[in-house]
Amino acid sequence: MAGRILVLNTGSSSIKYELIDVETRERPARGLIERIGEATGRLTHRTRDQPPYVRDQPFPGHGEGLDAMMEAFAAAGPDLDPVAVGHRVVHGGTRFTEAVLIDDEVITAIDELAPLAPLHNPVNLTGIKVARKTFPNVPQVAVFDTAFHRTLPPEAYTYAVPRDWRERLGVRRFGFHGTSCAYVSRRAAAFLGRDLAGLNLIVLHLGNGASASAISGGRSVDTSMGMTPLEGLVMGTRSGDVDPALAGYLARMDGIDAQQVEHALTHQSGLLALTGSRDMREARGRDDDVARLALEIYTRRIRKYVGAYYALLGQVDAIVFTGGVGEHDTATRAAALAGLDRLGITVDPALNEAGPAGERAVSPPGAEVSVLVIPTNEEWEIARQALSIIS
Repeated sequence: MAGRILVLNTGSSSIKYELIDVETRERPARGLIERIGEATGRLTHRTRDQPPYVRDQPFPGHGEGLDAMMEAFAAAGPDLDPVAVGHRVVHGGTRFTEAVLIDDEVITAIDELAPLAPLHNPVNLTGIKVARKTFPNVPQVAVFDTAFHRTLPPEAYTYAVPRDWRERLGVRRFGFHGTSCAYVSRRAAAFLGRDLAGLNLIVLHLGNGASASAISGGRSVDTSMGMTPLEGLVMGTRSGDVDPALAGYLARMDGIDAQQVEHALTHQSGLLALTGSRDMREARGRDDDVARLALEIYTRRIRKYVGAYYALLGQVDAIVFTGGVGEHDTATRAAALAGLDRLGITVDPALNEAGPAGERAVSPPGAEVSVLVIPTNEEWEIARQALSIIS
């Protein structure tokens, strides 16, 4: 099917967008709107043949950001006439296990799932509503981060909590970063020249949000994020794993209610709580005990999950780093896998430090377990799934 697909990846404080030609895989335009809701914001719109079109201004909400995106296309091109709009939606619950064509019923269902992803589903819906108004006759497709993890077995997704919680309230593990995992798993198989159906992978998506996933034969069998994107690894502002009794303790000792605890664990924890900044680059740029401890906590948690998933899979063909930190932070890759030589997992210092951009191996040639860096492309994966729906 010929034509271009507009992909909207609406995050909690940003909007990434790409216009993708489905035949050539070229990107005639792409852009990023940053710091939505802050005093200063920036829109950067890139096309193939022109200098970047940049606007520095506040964007009070996502609606204003999407309006500015439309103005950027009008001012800097190219013509925006998509055959479909693909939307990233973080949480699909148990209802959405694959991409779907968006209608009013789907919008209602996504809204009902907002309590499971309060940072993401509401802003994902904003993107959907604005796009439907802007392109009333263009098919809109929702691609869900949780859908890839639909293959989790019951022993992986079931929490040991009261049956009523599980059956009536739907308490279970869902997993996230599935769009990224789907893309990098296929690319890892292609890089290795292997059939994905015969590979066991551990995918480490490390960015402001971070997760580890165990993937066997292209199917997710375990993942670190749980019912919400809060569980698991240490992240930019999210704590990852903590004792569930923490909420009760804080309520008894300091009168802090559950909503306050959830807010603090989601917005005020992680690297931000440990270093004062959620940006890994700032932590790496410091030379003090506070930053060193934070980085050891961060990488130790990753190493623990790698060991657990190695045991779960029994045999691992490759460990895949992706996401902003995973792709660019050489020190994190080295520290996260340090001491795992007896498992066949080693990082070659020269390859790790000097590797070119793009897909590459950072393990020694002939290593028992390949360590790969595979840049993710969630936008292309969204476009691919949107195309499969409209076709």
